[in-house]
Amino acid sequence: MDIDAWVWWLIGAVGLGIPLVLTAMPEFGMFAVGAVAASAVAALDGGVVAQVLVFVLVSVALIAVVRPIAARHRAGQSGQASGIDALKGRQAVVLEQVSADGGRIKLAGEVWSARTLDSDQVFEPGSQVDVVDIDGATAVVM
Repeated sequence: MDIDAWVWWLIGAVGLGIPLVLTAMPEFGMFAVGAVAASAVAALDGGVVAQVLVFVLVSVALIAVVRPIAARHRAGQSGQASGIDALKGRQAVVLEQVSADGGRIKLAGEVWSARTLDSDQVFEPGSQVDVVDIDGATAVVM
């Protein structure tokens, strides 16, 4: 029984897919895609050199392109702040006098309790303040 080269490449792709599933290392998936591409070359009667070359080129290209993107995604470097971090540094309007003891501001369309960063500061209604931090459900302003 003589097995064609393209079948061997598919067996190799499956073999590379197993550690991908077991270890969750995406590099094995990229090598598996390279093996599938080499299988296509073998099915089109490409020589052994062409098959190996396609395997190496596709695998390396995927690692060079996909791996940095996946690393950025994994690190959460989306470039946009969300949640509480998105509110820090924004401006708000004082609704009720804000002092170290408390007060109310309108921040991002919502009414927030607020207190000043400096205990000596007092902001009157209508004035603009900058949000420095969020402490629980209270905005710290200056």
